[in-house]
Amino acid sequence: MMLGLSLSAFTTLHVVISLIAIVTGLVVMFGMLTSARLPVLTAIFLLFTILTSVTGFMFPFTQLLLSHMFGIASLVLLAVACVALYAMKLNGLWRPIYLLTALLALYLNVVVLVVQGFLKVPTLHALAPGNPPDGTVFLIVQGILLLFFVGLVAGVLWRFRPKPLAA
Repeated sequence: MMLGLSLSAFTTLHVVISLIAIVTGLVVMFGMLTSARLPVLTAIFLLFTILTSVTGFMFPFTQLLLSHMFGIASLVLLAVACVALYAMKLNGLWRPIYLLTALLALYLNVVVLVVQGFLKVPTLHALAPGNPPDGTVFLIVQGILLLFFVGLVAGVLWRFRPKPLAA
């Protein structure tokens, strides 16, 4: 039992939290391309991405796995992103620091989603069997995902120039 929930119910909660984090993160990322601040969605994205990592550590485990390393990295990235956004107000170098840390945390979350998809969806698992998934199809999908994020992050770094908040 985690948080008073069965393992199955807790897993469902973790997946829902993760999907909210990913969807809001993608909306925020695309909004950044037009310099939109989207403060409510940004707060939801950051909070739910933090919750994704935190709840990931609540599953029973006996050894440190790659997913735990992703969770640790994500929490560090998100701590820096929150400082850059909320404490430093994106001033100076804090703007690109925020963009890189927030979007890298989103990328890590999406990578885990893709891995879990290949592990849990029978059709995908047949294309890339193993735990972790292996094979050409899996590598191609991860490569496309990486190129997608590199392109979008480059666009966001180039275009995200939000107007200062009113005092």
